[in-house]
Amino acid sequence: MHRVLEHIDSHLDQVLDLRALARVAHFSAFHFHRVFFSWTGETLGDYLRRRRLEMAAMRLAGQPKLSILTVAVSVGFGSTEAFARAFKARFGCTASTWRTSIAQRRNSGQELRNPAQPARAWGTDNDSTVHTGAVMKVKLIERRPVKVTYLRHVGPYGQPLSEFWQRTVYPWMAANDQLGQPRYGISLDDPTITAADKCRYDAAIEVRGKITVPGKSQTTTVPGGQYAVTAFRGTVDQIGGVWDAMLRDWLPNSGLQLDARPFLEYYPTDAFFDSKTGVFSCEIAIPVAPL
Repeated sequence: MHRVLEHIDSHLDQVLDLRALARVAHFSAFHFHRVFFSWTGETLGDYLRRRRLEMAAMRLAGQPKLSILTVAVSVGFGSTEAFARAFKARFGCTASTWRTSIAQRRNSGQELRNPAQPARAWGTDNDSTVHTGAVMKVKLIERRPVKVTYLRHVGPYGQPLSEFWQRTVYPWMAANDQLGQPRYGISLDDPTITAADKCRYDAAIEVRGKITVPGKSQTTTVPGGQYAVTAFRGTVDQIGGVWDAMLRDWLPNSGLQLDARPFLEYYPTDAFFDSKTGVFSCEIAIPVAPL
């Protein structure tokens, strides 16, 4: 099922029918449909619609120069009419109105989030002036594909992710002799758009050589390619502001666009962490491609 969701996210611009996805899962179509609903709490059709619209909303916010038709096609809608109906049903306004409201909040320095969500899902820091596109140092790098093993967290980002790393991931790494390996935080959803209880995050460690996957962990490959990267040093309550600034300030003026690869936090072996203050360091990376 993890492979199915990964396949969906990387193929949102294509036709994704029940039988094709059942083959990815190695289930019969009938059994797959039942398992998918039981596992996600959503029918396949509802899940696909939600993911397409959430990705569209993120691209509308971060790429104001793209036409609405281009955004609609990039997430698998065949016409602006079908996209407009679905978007309004999901977000309560038209795509153009939503984009305008995002632009107004961007220009006024307000926090960007889905108006339907009551509070930030990242954390509690509301200082949107600390990290802005004007002062943020962003570099473009080429990352190689990396095989990782990971544990998944489903739920709010922010402090719960810090607790997940400390209470679940660290003991798992220690028990399996994986301390000292590069680590990745893989954000599979945008917490300013996706409901907090549906946000997915993979805490991953780099695999070198053969490894027996322990417990409930899974394996995948972090895609290579071009990423826009900025260094972060701060607390869990501050990191959401940097993600916002990357998407709100830097991306719209970069001449680049997002693609279907996930967002990354990269923790090298010498990454800083102070258990007393909660301050840590990492690289924040968003996947980019030419417009």
